Amino acid sequence: MARRAPLSGARTAVVTGASSGIGAAAARLLAGDGWRVVVVGRDPARTRAVAAEVGGEPEVADFARLDDVRALAARLADRHPRIEVLANNAGGVFGRPRTTADGNETTLQVNHLAPFLLTALLRGPLVAGRATVVATSSAAARMYGVLDLADLDNARRHSADKAYGDSKLAQILTTRELQRRLGPAGVSAVAFHPGVLATRLTRGSTSRMRVAYRTPLRWLVMGRPSAGGAELARLATGTPGVDWEPGEYHERGVAVRDSPQAFDDDLAVALWEASADRVGLAGADRF
Repeated sequence: MARRAPLSGARTAVVTGASSGIGAAAARLLAGDGWRVVVVGRDPARTRAVAAEVGGEPEVADFARLDDVRALAARLADRHPRIEVLANNAGGVFGRPRTTADGNETTLQVNHLAPFLLTALLRGPLVAGRATVVATSSAAARMYGVLDLADLDNARRHSADKAYGDSKLAQILTTRELQRRLGPAGVSAVAFHPGVLATRLTRGSTSRMRVAYRTPLRWLVMGRPSAGGAELARLATGTPGVDWEPGEYHERGVAVRDSPQAFDDDLAVALWEASADRVGLAGADRF
């Protein structure tokens, strides 16, 4: 049975990657707490199904196409002048190196550049809502991630694991820089590792991680998406500076700093500017 739609005065949460897994679990929890939830997903049928279940708004966008992201941001800004939560949860582990129509390696674009662009284009509603921006990152950032700004696409030596780790490292750096830039305006940013969960993360991937994700026993050796969804919802609805540290990366509910590159402030600034160039931000949108 679908939930009743939230009241018109409800707070608005935009959750990407919400057609299944962690995002869908978080959407259910937020809707149950009275939030108006915008369910963003790539698969139209799955996205509409989750939105109907939680009484939310379905939005279909493929993050492998930046024009989809731009159109999504325009629709959201038009309908929601205030957004209190943006959960940048969409992402995946991909296989052999592929280049999107925008000219970026797929993992880099889907996991980092697309949410970076969406966040930048929603600056107005996020500031108006004094929003919390949550990034679903990963411990893969420290396991596999070593960013080279001169080779963000990993063209010299590509592996699915490194591409994924780099993209998750980029999310942590972006979280820190977003906090520095928009924190004074009331926006709070946080990144977290949801745990190793039995989701659709590695579908179509050649990553070594796919073995664990595809085993028939994955439900015994991995956590369930509901656990990651609960942590996402906790961060989204918690009080920055009280329940969690703004601008930080969290594992198991605790801020951790175990990847030197992730806390290099100069690298964070340089990555921000490089990312803005990649997605074509200009003028005030670069903030």
